[in-house]
Amino acid sequence: MAYTAASDSDISIPTIPLGEVLPWAIFGGLLLMLAIYFVGAEQGATAIFSGAYVHEFVHDGRHLLGFPCH
Repeated sequence: MAYTAASDSDISIPTIPLGEVLPWAIFGGLLLMLAIYFVGAEQGATAIFSGAYVHEFVHDGRHLLGFPCH
């Protein structure tokens, strides 16, 4: 079986237009900001939900990321 190596002219890297990536980047950024809010600030005066359910759900992640909570 013969093996032939591809030359540089045979290889092309597909490009993704910015207009197709930008909506997904914005969506991902919003999800990241929401996650950081719930891990870092969802307690006390800034709480959206009453009770400590969200705090207890993200408690270990809060310590892992260095947010103090007690």
